[in-house]
Amino acid sequence: MSSGTAQALVLDFGGVMTKTMFETHAHTEAALGLEAGALAWRGPFAPETDPLWQMMQNDEISERDYWLDRTRQVGQLVGKRWSRMEDFVRQARGADPEAVIRPEAGRAIRAVHGAGFRLAILSNELDLFYGADFCSRLPILDLFETIVDATYTKILKPDPRAYRAVLDALGLPAEACVFVDDQKRNVEGAAAVGMRAVQFDVREPGQSYAEALLHFGLAFT
Repeated sequence: MSSGTAQALVLDFGGVMTKTMFETHAHTEAALGLEAGALAWRGPFAPETDPLWQMMQNDEISERDYWLDRTRQVGQLVGKRWSRMEDFVRQARGADPEAVIRPEAGRAIRAVHGAGFRLAILSNELDLFYGADFCSRLPILDLFETIVDATYTKILKPDPRAYRAVLDALGLPAEACVFVDDQKRNVEGAAAVGMRAVQFDVREPGQSYAEALLHFGLAFT
């Protein structure tokens, strides 16, 4: 851990701020009119049963490739030809965006903001996956002073330029920022440019946020 107190918390969005699609299968099945258990892929919650997830973790396919494949599969189940992750997310989550925000994320974000520290998002596909309309209905995003989204920049983590873009937007040195992501490659990319990097465990979100808040001298409650 770097010495001194950090000045800004930089979060990935999907998985870190929101529950993963894996965690909300029951909600998705109900929203799409599918039978319970129709969505069997479990990603990090049961990687041994999800070969496509293993391919992504082994860098054989990209994260975008993984979700595009799942989007097409789910689209076929409901008789649709979905070609964008946004098509899937809007149907599965569009009715109540706030319901998929992790409660742990809300508490941690408000604790950091309330203590006077700064907040930013660095995402590879925020609007690409979720859609601008979805994000506009999330009041918690108003607490973030900057959002760097590769939907528009076209620079994906772990490219060093992605991290430098958010550092430039904040006007802070790398060591003053804590970056949190659920993908190991992206965490390693942040560490490589000098950021304080926290590997987010989607199975233990409270523990991960507690680790991030330590850099600000804050306790996670």
